Amino acid sequence: MERNVSYIALFAALIAVLGLVPKIDLAAGVPITAQSLGIMLCGTVLGARRGALAVLLFLALVAAGLPLLSGGRGGLGVFAQPSVGFLIGFPVAAFVTGWVMERTTLATGPAAWAASVIGGIAVLYVFGIAGLSIMLEKSLDEAALIAVAFLPGDALKTVLAGMVTAGLANMRPGTLLSRPGV
Repeated sequence: MERNVSYIALFAALIAVLGLVPKIDLAAGVPITAQSLGIMLCGTVLGARRGALAVLLFLALVAAGLPLLSGGRGGLGVFAQPSVGFLIGFPVAAFVTGWVMERTTLATGPAAWAASVIGGIAVLYVFGIAGLSIMLEKSLDEAALIAVAFLPGDALKTVLAGMVTAGLANMRPGTLLSRPGV
């Protein structure tokens, strides 16, 4: 139990630290950040349940006003901005990433990459595009065109998530909670 709580807190902190990487603002009001890499790693390393809990802890701290999002943003106001869909999708993306990771029989690196593509891109974009569409009053097609700007960076993050997860599995296999016994 203590180990789980420690990992959940550690990965919530990891997402916050990845917010320190300078953001790149797009015209639509959604920044390009490194924090989605943290969401992917929550799933690939911690698994579905613990990964989602780490992200929910992070979002609770943001909602409480801590400036943990990229650019030092925090508070309830961030949930009324064009990026709200991505924020709401963060815990779901971490859960799906972890769920895929727990069930695939691929080697750890490819499994983490595939899980990150499915959860960290496909699932997250469903929420992000819906949020963009609602907040910017655009059609889903127009919102999807806006979201395409994030795809190259997110594709790179899936590769990084696969590499980090595989490296962690090689160095300290017991810490990879998404794949017990591997």
